[in-house]
Amino acid sequence: MDKPFTFINSAMSADGKISTKERKQVRISGDVDFDRMDELRATSDAIMVGIGTILADDPSLTVKSEERRSARKSKGADENPVRIVIDSKARTPLDADIFIKGEGKRIIAVSGSAPVNKVEVLQQKALVIRTGDEKVDLSALMKELNYMGIKRLMLEGGATLNWAMLSNGLVDEVYSFVGNLLIGGASAPTLVDGTGFAESDILSLELKSMEKMDEGVLLKWAVINNN
Repeated sequence: MDKPFTFINSAMSADGKISTKERKQVRISGDVDFDRMDELRATSDAIMVGIGTILADDPSLTVKSEERRSARKSKGADENPVRIVIDSKARTPLDADIFIKGEGKRIIAVSGSAPVNKVEVLQQKALVIRTGDEKVDLSALMKELNYMGIKRLMLEGGATLNWAMLSNGLVDEVYSFVGNLLIGGASAPTLVDGTGFAESDILSLELKSMEKMDEGVLLKWAVINNN
């Protein structure tokens, strides 16, 4: 498939939760993992999140290390990777941190159901790609991103987007930091939510590495049965 090499990076509690039942972010990992994540951002062509993550956490998705930003610029790249939001209904706030903080390109992916007036306003802030009818057609979007020269894509969630990408066979690797805390809650987001796989379709992973880090463990998985 003509798509970027795509990996999920996420931190989760020992019971698999990535935020609280109120969908509030909790610091799960420590400084070592944060630095590792910054290196992954710095070495990626683009970072993708869902609109739920933008509305709940308002991340800037920037490279924090000045040294890494300078290294990117020395290679002719922007300081930050392209920041991509999957936003079927064009709900990204105009004052979101992705628009305010850090230089670099922004892409908002919307569907045919996005209101025209909202799309026109977003076009003043970002490149808007419209694909799919009610929801963004992720497979078509990935082909477009690949055509645009995005070859390495970092996926930072949330749980619904993780599910959508995995269930469409669009993810190659998963980095999951498992921290030393329990969050609980039936409604608290997990690493992968969505409708879930049927027994015959459950996704298989191959453990590539395991490393003790901070007060938890970093697991690196390869997705071995992509579509």
